[in-house]
Amino acid sequence: MSSHPEPKWPFRWDLLLRYRFIETLVLWEGRLTTRHLCDTFGIGRQQASKDINNYIREVGPGNLEYDKFLKGYKPTATFKPQVTEGLADEYLHLMARNNELMNVFESLSLNVANAEVLSVPVRDVKPEVLRPIMQAARQQKRLDVDYVSLNHPDREGRVIVPHTVVYTGLRWHVRAWCEKNGEYRDFVLSRFREIPDIMDDSEHGADGDKQWNTFVDLYIVPDFRLSKEQQEVVEADYGMNKGMLQVSTRARLVPYVLQLLHINPDELADDPTAQQIILKNRDELAPWLFG
Repeated sequence: MSSHPEPKWPFRWDLLLRYRFIETLVLWEGRLTTRHLCDTFGIGRQQASKDINNYIREVGPGNLEYDKFLKGYKPTATFKPQVTEGLADEYLHLMARNNELMNVFESLSLNVANAEVLSVPVRDVKPEVLRPIMQAARQQKRLDVDYVSLNHPDREGRVIVPHTVVYTGLRWHVRAWCEKNGEYRDFVLSRFREIPDIMDDSEHGADGDKQWNTFVDLYIVPDFRLSKEQQEVVEADYGMNKGMLQVSTRARLVPYVLQLLHINPDELADDPTAQQIILKNRDELAPWLFG
């Protein structure tokens, strides 16, 4: 039984947002500063400091401690989530929504009547595994990891240099330079074993990842085998302009975009109403497709 008092409920909506942000960021990145709150919520440094102190006093006593070396707060060894579930998806989705929406409102789990949202199974990622990956990515450091794959189900030690965490819509992976293979590759976060060890600096950062820094356009059109009337329905479904949807993305992410759209670029389904849309410029994008 914890000796800490239970959080006082209910919190104001705006405070709950910030408390969840505090808890999520410090758990998964291992460092929280007032600037994080200022930049995310558009509040002053005094208010940000007050929020952190209120969290420590009222929400999660014993959860945070100030580290002079980090110049910020870090989670204590006895950290216990109070306003979050402590799942990797909370942090990863928070980062995705911050990037796309510049706010964190959708990072909350809300029960809305007359609406249902399907979610994929949560992939198991531990904070002590993700924290060094994020730190190495920020500082362009080499990382000694244990990793398993379908080709090598027994854990295999290797050194990588991560630069970006990516959510494909189905799972999370980190884009990183792989010293063993001498190239940039995708590493699924749930396949890391043990705690990665941060090493020295590396020259292989995001700037050297050609596939990552190349941007391409996908041209999506209705399956030509559909009738004119059916094609018009599909065009409206996808908000196409003059019969085509243009999707811009990084070259490395092309296969993931096609997976999200349920497009098989290599063959057409027997029934044109099954897939409904096709990739018009498949030949142009061939170098970026899996296989």
